[in-house]
Amino acid sequence: MVKPGSVVTLSVPRHKELDRGTLRKLIKLAGLTVDEFVELL
Repeated sequence: MVKPGSVVTLSVPRHKELDRGTLRKLIKLAGLTVDEFVELL
C-alpha cells in the first residue's frame, strides 16, 4: 500500500489472522486512520 507523501516501512506478521490490536497498531504506525486503511483495501 502506498500513501502519497509518506514513506513508512512496517513489518507485518505472516499469520492467517492478525489480532485486532496488532492491526490497529500497524495502521496507526503507518499514519492512517482505520477508515483510510479500509479505503485502500
